[in-house]
Amino acid sequence: MPSGDPQPSTTWPQFAVANPDLAAFGAARLTAKPAYLATIRVNGSPRVHPVTPIVGPTGLFLFMEPASPKAGDLRERERFALHSGVPDNAGTGGEFSVSGVGRLVDDAETRNAASSAASYPPAERYILFELRLTEARANGYGDVDLPDRPRWSAAT
Repeated sequence: MPSGDPQPSTTWPQFAVANPDLAAFGAARLTAKPAYLATIRVNGSPRVHPVTPIVGPTGLFLFMEPASPKAGDLRERERFALHSGVPDNAGTGGEFSVSGVGRLVDDAETRNAASSAASYPPAERYILFELRLTEARANGYGDVDLPDRPRWSAAT
């Protein structure tokens, strides 16, 4: 976490143990393309990016181009919010979001695990970030069966 930040964060697998139903709902929503990543620019304003998150047994990950603005934002300020897309104006299927801190990953074992869990073959030039969670939320409209505990925080 950035220095002075008192919020705890956790990995996706730890979150999945703490709230398996919410994690399963979230994994289904985040992997139904597209998802949107919000990062913070150097001037403090938000920036939004379409992304393809990887929800794997070892974590929640994003591969990206090294020169991507989102990579710079995550390297410098770490904070993110990630939101699932919804297929229509009625919010069919529900929505899921997480927030937390993104950490650059540089070890081969983690990269291989993320690559194996990806729905596409990541290019060798791509860099990898693990997204560590501070909170998660599910929301639904009408037809959506939400998990019994639709909100979770690493602080509790």
